[in-house]
Amino acid sequence: MTTLTINLPHSKYDINIGSGLLDRIDEFFNLDRRVFIITDSGVPREYAETVKKKAGLGYVCTLPAGEGTKSIACFETALSQMVELGFSRGDCVVSVGGGVVGDLGGYVASSYMRGVDFYNVPTTTLSQLDSSIGGKVAINLNGVKNIVGAFYQPKGVLIDTRTLKTLDERQYASGLCEAIKMAMTSNAELFAFFEKNAVNESNLEYVISEALKIKKSVVEKDEKETSLRKILNFGHTYGHAIESITGMEKLYHGECVSLGMIPMCSEEARKRLLPVLNKFGLPTSFTPDFEEIYRVMAHDKKASGGFIDAIFVEKIGEYKIEKISVEALTKMIKEIVLTKGDF
Repeated sequence: MTTLTINLPHSKYDINIGSGLLDRIDEFFNLDRRVFIITDSGVPREYAETVKKKAGLGYVCTLPAGEGTKSIACFETALSQMVELGFSRGDCVVSVGGGVVGDLGGYVASSYMRGVDFYNVPTTTLSQLDSSIGGKVAINLNGVKNIVGAFYQPKGVLIDTRTLKTLDERQYASGLCEAIKMAMTSNAELFAFFEKNAVNESNLEYVISEALKIKKSVVEKDEKETSLRKILNFGHTYGHAIESITGMEKLYHGECVSLGMIPMCSEEARKRLLPVLNKFGLPTSFTPDFEEIYRVMAHDKKASGGFIDAIFVEKIGEYKIEKISVEALTKMIKEIVLTKGDF
């Protein structure tokens, strides 16, 4: 087992990473109270039931699977159930599932009685590598991803690598994109590991730990994304736009980020990135409606006054942040996508 501790000015919590940890969840979280467990229909039922058995008094709220669950309607459903069940400020919320469940559960916890304890049990590669830590919680509105939300840190995170065995190959690979993304901006050695190795049960704990060390360091220095934390958005501005115009269901988040990274690289970095994406079965080709891309990026929550802080990688393991107009960014992406074609 690996334990990473996030130290922030107003909070501190552990991320425990290893195989079979879910069965020991009560060793890591304070569950001797009312526990509202949020999961979805795509998550194996036994995960939430394991948490419930370890709780003082557990209730399971199972929502529909899919990005559409990050909505005002499901947010209201969860809060209404907590009210009806008589949850108090001393109780807690536990999210068990992927990023959708984690984001929604965290936002529910941040809002109920102005904030109750929140624990996160991510069960997908993507959520374990990305949304499991950092405190960003949110829902979507009017087709715009994560436009309504808050910064709300969990009290603890438990990453059981054994839960990844239930994922299909495409979901598994999609999540690994986040580790590739962090290696691209911040760890040339980890990127070289991806070039030389497959990711499997024997090295999963290493990959997740190394990727989360990068995110932990960034979050500790910039909790509210005022400067450095923006590097975690590498590939996300264009990637989120693709996700929005494809209905958030046709392409997985990690697949969109894969596509989003490609035009944000130098030619040299792109030549190394593309074989890694291909190796892990991630997409490298997509030609969108660029007018729609511009519209979505202009409404991105990171855009201000028609400009956005874009993250570029000139050399693997290094990055630069450049303020660029959404119009110029769209033009640049269009030119690269259309001239490079199928990469």
